[in-house]
Amino acid sequence: MAACLASAPAFSADLKLSGEQEAPAVKSTATGSGSINVGTDGAVTGSVTTTGLTGTAAHIHQGAPGKSGPVVLPLTKSGDNGWAVPAGSKLTPDQLKAYKAGELYVNVHTAANKDGEIRGQIKP
Repeated sequence: MAACLASAPAFSADLKLSGEQEAPAVKSTATGSGSINVGTDGAVTGSVTTTGLTGTAAHIHQGAPGKSGPVVLPLTKSGDNGWAVPAGSKLTPDQLKAYKAGELYVNVHTAANKDGEIRGQIKP
């Protein structure tokens, strides 16, 4: 009988971050890309890499496209242009439901754009 890994990625989302996706939109030439993986138990892994900005913070937020929302998970800086989901991160059942509905996003904040300069909606 095969073992079942509860934290194995059940969903994987490739991200493309841009200023146009921020709410409200931000005029920026910066971009970002990455991948967020969510297990059936809500375990989260992944990372994003940015170009054209100096990020001061990055988070996964809850919010539908075009709407801002609260922080779900803070990301940790990993190198000059990288941000990673901290080990052991997990969504609550309500956050997992929001993820499945396409209502989570990643954004990267800068000194010039404290509410976020680039954003990418996480699509399951």
